[in-house]
Amino acid sequence: MAKTLTIRIKPVDEAIETFRRTFKALERPPRRTTAAPRSEGVFFTSIEAARKLFTPNRLALLRAIRTEQPSSIHTLARRVGWDLKNVQEDLRLLESYGLVRTAPSRGMGRRTKAPRALFREIALKIAI
Repeated sequence: MAKTLTIRIKPVDEAIETFRRTFKALERPPRRTTAAPRSEGVFFTSIEAARKLFTPNRLALLRAIRTEQPSSIHTLARRVGWDLKNVQEDLRLLESYGLVRTAPSRGMGRRTKAPRALFREIALKIAI
């Protein structure tokens, strides 16, 4: 598990410029020595947008996944006391941002999916 995920807040014009440079690099014919610029992490254009993802409930869900390492999504839902459907929806969203992944697991004699946190902490960087 990686230790820290850095969330970056960039002004819209800076985010667009990064996208433009990456897109131009991908348009060029591939050369052996040059790869498209790679940018990892999660980027938002405002703190409000980041807050919409990192709600107190989703942070609690991430903590429960990291600390308790549940054997299934159903087990996680029971441990946090939420409806299974809500947990599944939040997990899909967190997975789309690269914060968690679900791995095949065996629970009670059947195949299940076990959620795994990919980071121990989240750092926030804001461009000014």
